[in-house]
Amino acid sequence: MNMHQYYPVDIVNGPGTRCTLFVSGCVHECPGCYNKSTWRLNSGVAFTREMEDRIISDLNDTRIHRQGLSLSGGDPLHPQNVADILKLVRRVRAECPGKDIWMWTGYKLDELTDAQHEVVELINVLVDGKFVQDLKDPALIWRGSGNQVVHYLR
Repeated sequence: MNMHQYYPVDIVNGPGTRCTLFVSGCVHECPGCYNKSTWRLNSGVAFTREMEDRIISDLNDTRIHRQGLSLSGGDPLHPQNVADILKLVRRVRAECPGKDIWMWTGYKLDELTDAQHEVVELINVLVDGKFVQDLKDPALIWRGSGNQVVHYLR
């Protein structure tokens, strides 16, 4: 998996102060997407064990309380990202008690594969659906267009 950006302290992508990871690769290629540079799977840089360790360390850093981890992109549920995202999410669950996990994907909840569901079963909130330029609404919270749904899973 490749990644585009990691923010160890973020107050924009989900509630509270968070760690946010933007991954590479998106098959949806939504017109009007604000993260077009993340569409190609080979864009960005390799997501390494060191980066995974840093995310876990940052989530557990008591100097700056983080509510949780946000995963966006690109698309964390792109088929080629699922294995690495699953590994990361499992580590957060095991090593960062009390932290929530939010994820944004262009896939709809009811069209996920078994492998994608395995990831979603471990997260707290899924924002699903492609961004639709004609339904763009800046007043929406945590999503860009009216067709997208915020699923509070646990």
